[in-house]
Amino acid sequence: MTLKSSRRQFFKNASALGIGTLPLSVLAETKIKNEGAKLKVICVGGHPDDPESGCGGTLTKFSTAGHEVKVVYLTRGEAGIEGKSHSEASAIRTKEAEAACKILNVKSYFLGQVDGNTEVNNEWITKMTELMQNEKPDIVFTHWPIDSHKDHQAASFLTIQAWMRVKKKFQLYFFEVCAGDQTMMFHPTDYVDITKEQETKRKALYCHTSQDPAGIYACGHEMMEKFRGAEAGVTAAEGFICLKGRNSVSMILP
Repeated sequence: MTLKSSRRQFFKNASALGIGTLPLSVLAETKIKNEGAKLKVICVGGHPDDPESGCGGTLTKFSTAGHEVKVVYLTRGEAGIEGKSHSEASAIRTKEAEAACKILNVKSYFLGQVDGNTEVNNEWITKMTELMQNEKPDIVFTHWPIDSHKDHQAASFLTIQAWMRVKKKFQLYFFEVCAGDQTMMFHPTDYVDITKEQETKRKALYCHTSQDPAGIYACGHEMMEKFRGAEAGVTAAEGFICLKGRNSVSMILP
């Protein structure tokens, strides 16, 4: 969208739907055909703190609008605290994740893989597919597959495979974390204005005290929010890439 007038109209239309600047056709269709209907949104992250840092603003925006939101953590971050055993780190990071989800007003779910030892195989593809079939989400967010962390890649590939296999198709969007250092070659197709949600996102991320939340922001997240906001014409935004393919339709509102 290059013309300023069409850009402003796009933001106006998307904002009227209550979700900012993200052009989700399923959202538009649901709200238009059945005003007040709730969407089911799922976010799949590799570790506790990934969904919060990647799209915490968007998740709280959906939950505040009254939609059902669930965060699925592939692992419990077992290898993420130096000097702690896997069981000790797991307990600490699980509590941090649950506290963060409470702030975002979303539900948490742990899929059961192990931090640093994640797998992409038929067994886990089946588990992820069954999860999505049972949940029947309208929208799913996950990591961009071109990422330096293999656990992020695993979360992404498992979600993509589930998207290909489920009977009820959901719209799949990829988020970015620590752009340049972890997420690479990321060029958003969609944006969500998180200007009003920035502080809630920050509070949720700061629940992860074991992970140096200030350092997470310092690796580029605050800059990313400002930069994506500048691209979208707002103060702060989160950027996403929409996966389009077989039996998948995403359209910008007229």
